[in-house]
Amino acid sequence: MITVSTSRYDRQAKEKRRVEDESGDLAQRVIEGAKGVVVERALVPDDAKLLRGTVSRALGGEDLDVIVLTGGTGVSTTDVTIETVRPLFEKEIEGFGEIFRSVSFQRIGVAAALSRATAGVAKGKVVLCLPGSPDAVRTALELFVGEIPHVLHLARGR
Repeated sequence: MITVSTSRYDRQAKEKRRVEDESGDLAQRVIEGAKGVVVERALVPDDAKLLRGTVSRALGGEDLDVIVLTGGTGVSTTDVTIETVRPLFEKEIEGFGEIFRSVSFQRIGVAAALSRATAGVAKGKVVLCLPGSPDAVRTALELFVGEIPHVLHLARGR
């Protein structure tokens, strides 16, 4: 799991201790509640080069099936998650973002359109790019976590 947040990254560096990551903690609970295992967590700033390196290393990991990123999916000038991760996809799962935004629209209204959440497959792994808010993380994972084994089966051609 990778949390993309410049403010948390800077605060962690300044305080030299792990800072609170409500969305990352929530994602871990949802994943573990679905019998998944979180192998590693990382915190990176909204920096394309650092993010690309972190995701690329994760894609090379033998013990990972899914990479979950939280944050950096909005329309702010500093939000770079989608632009950084999308080129790594071999296949994009457009329906993930469409369904997420549809469900979010029912909950929060038109603001759901500002989310650029997406998912894809790269190197036989599922990559989920989620907004950073806890409610969005819960919504996305609860919608999709049950489909991950099927996506992995298809992505790996087995």
